[in-house]
Amino acid sequence: MQSSSKVQLLYERWTVLLNRLSEDPKVAQVMNSRIGQYLSGHPFVALSLMLFSAMAAVPFGLFFTFALVTIIMAAVGFVFFEAFLLFVGGLTLLCVLSGIGVFAVLVAVIINVVYTTTSKLMSCYNTSQTERCLGQQKDGDDETSAETQSPSSSRSQK
Repeated sequence: MQSSSKVQLLYERWTVLLNRLSEDPKVAQVMNSRIGQYLSGHPFVALSLMLFSAMAAVPFGLFFTFALVTIIMAAVGFVFFEAFLLFVGGLTLLCVLSGIGVFAVLVAVIINVVYTTTSKLMSCYNTSQTERCLGQQKDGDDETSAETQSPSSSRSQK
């Protein structure tokens, strides 16, 4: 007896729930459509459609979740891949610029050494040329001064 009262109570609750659902304006709008009227007239098709929808929800939900996670991972992976490529490109640029800087300093040192050596050599060459010229001028001046001194000294000796 107790089980039949429980079934009857369950039936009453189910009936109240279905009445409340059928009184909902959105459900009433669907039931007034052609599809709703067809499903009301063919309960086996309605049950099959309901079971198919319920059973297809899980695989569809799993596939949709998989697709969403894949898209998110691809976007995140793309961002990380782009960040990695930018890091490698920046590191390459830094290495190339450092190499160019070292090369520029090395070339500047070599040019400075060549310039300093050349200027010292030219200075020494010009100094020796100047000393020769001055030496010849001094010899010429000494002869001239000797000639000018000679007559006076010869006069003073007389």
